[in-house]
Amino acid sequence: MRYMFKLKEDDDACRQAYNSGTFFLFYNFSPFVQQKGKALLVPKLKAAEIKRLLQKFQKSEKTMEESMLVGCSEECTPYFALDLGSLPKSAVESELDGSFGKLQKVFFQLEDEDASLISTSQALLRWHNNNQYCGKTGEPTVKNLAGSKRICHNNGIVYYPQMSPVVIALVSDGSRCLLVRQASFPKGMYSALAGFCDVGESLEETVQREVAEEIGLECTINTQELESARWFSHEEVVKALEQESWPSKETDERTSFWVPPKQAIARRLIQEWVKQKTSP
Repeated sequence: MRYMFKLKEDDDACRQAYNSGTFFLFYNFSPFVQQKGKALLVPKLKAAEIKRLLQKFQKSEKTMEESMLVGCSEECTPYFALDLGSLPKSAVESELDGSFGKLQKVFFQLEDEDASLISTSQALLRWHNNNQYCGKTGEPTVKNLAGSKRICHNNGIVYYPQMSPVVIALVSDGSRCLLVRQASFPKGMYSALAGFCDVGESLEETVQREVAEEIGLECTINTQELESARWFSHEEVVKALEQESWPSKETDERTSFWVPPKQAIARRLIQEWVKQKTSP
C-alpha cells in the first residue's frame, strides 16, 4: 500500500517503476487477450516489450506515460494499463498473437484477479478520457503520471476518479427468488436486480426504488430496462448453479436458464439464498 501511494504521489518514482512493472494493453477500452487452449488469458507485458512495440509502429517511448497505475503485486510489481487506440489494431493483434475483445464478453472467462484488474483498468481509462477538460474553466486538465488524478493548472482544481454507488439485491417470497434479464445479457442468463443510487438515497431506499421501478409492485416489467423477470423455484436455481459451463450459442429457448458465472456478485447472492433454503 505504501509503495502504491508513493507511485501515485511521485512522478519520478512512477516513471522508474515502468522498468519493473507490467502492462495490460487496451484498444479503445477493449482489453488485449490471448487464447491458450480453452483458457482466456490477459498477458502482462514487460516494459521492454512495450518499447519494442512502440518503436515498431514509430511511436515515441513517451507514449508509455499515457498509462495508468492500476495495482501492485505482493512482490511490489506495479501493474499499468495502456490504451493503444492510435495504433493499427489488426497489426498489433498480429504482432502480439492475440486479440482485443469487448470487456463484457471476456470478463467472465478470466481468472478473478485478472478480471478485477482489467475492470479497474478500463474504468480508469474511461474516466481520464471523459475528463480531459476542467468543468469550471474549460481548460485542458493534465493527469499525473500514475493517473490517480487530473489537474487544471489554470485554477489549481484537482479532479479524482469517482465511483457511482450501485446496489444489487435478490428478491424472494420465501420459497422462490426473482431473477431478471436485460436484452444485452447472453442468451438464457438471468441475474439479480441491480441499479445505481440516486443522490441522497440510502442503500435500502435504492433497493426499494429499483424493485418498484424495474418490476413494479404488481410485478409489471419495465421493458425499457428489462427484457424479462421470472420467479424461480429452489430446485430450478440449484440446477442452474450446477452447470459448469456457459451454454453454447446454439442454445434454444427450451434450454433451462442459467445464472451469472462465479465472478459475479449476483451469483454469490443466489448461492447464499440456496444455502439458507437448504439449511435445516
